[in-house]
Amino acid sequence: MMAQLNEFGDVAVLVPAAGSGVRLGPGAPKALRLLAGEPLLVHAVRRVAAAPSVRVIVVAAPAAEVEAVRGLLADVAPVIVVAGGAERQDSVAAALAVVPADVAIVLVHDAARALTPPGLVESVAAAVRGGHPAVIPALPVVDTIKEVDAGETVLGTVDRSVLRSVQTPQGFRHDVLAAAHRAGLDAHTDDAGMVEKSGTPVVCVPGSELALKITRPLDLIIAEALLHVP
Repeated sequence: MMAQLNEFGDVAVLVPAAGSGVRLGPGAPKALRLLAGEPLLVHAVRRVAAAPSVRVIVVAAPAAEVEAVRGLLADVAPVIVVAGGAERQDSVAAALAVVPADVAIVLVHDAARALTPPGLVESVAAAVRGGHPAVIPALPVVDTIKEVDAGETVLGTVDRSVLRSVQTPQGFRHDVLAAAHRAGLDAHTDDAGMVEKSGTPVVCVPGSELALKITRPLDLIIAEALLHVP
């Protein structure tokens, strides 16, 4: 059954899904790789669509796959599909361009975090709604982290108590994210990096173990084991 979005919601979710995913090995674009028989993108969109505050979902698909992605998601949720760009930043900008001006909160979410629970979408949106201009879900770093030089000699041990492992969805006031993209700041691996560079404070909220990023073949095995965890 197709999910119905909240026409009175104040959240748009952008899903940049044009990456190739080379670390997953040869095959379809990363977002279209299968997890338990369905593409990662389908799992991700289904969970995002279940978040009550979401009014708009925009997927930036590989340019050659736009029509295929529209068809793929036709029975999942009402989704706008646009052609993504060569870099993640280009894909986010393309998706952001079609978000209605009256949507106050914009979240950017990785399709590779296919098991992210709807509750995490809501908690990020709630933090933005509560007054923070930029919000990221994050988990404490549990491994010991070493700083090394070019020859792999250890220079020191980093204090992990001040480190966080960042997830998505990352949430922003619409105007904050739009301004960061208009400024043409250097490419970053996430949108929070762009916003940080603009001088806007970014705050963390608790992330979720289910929001793991599926990057390597082993991650697909772990994700399948987690698929039915509530």
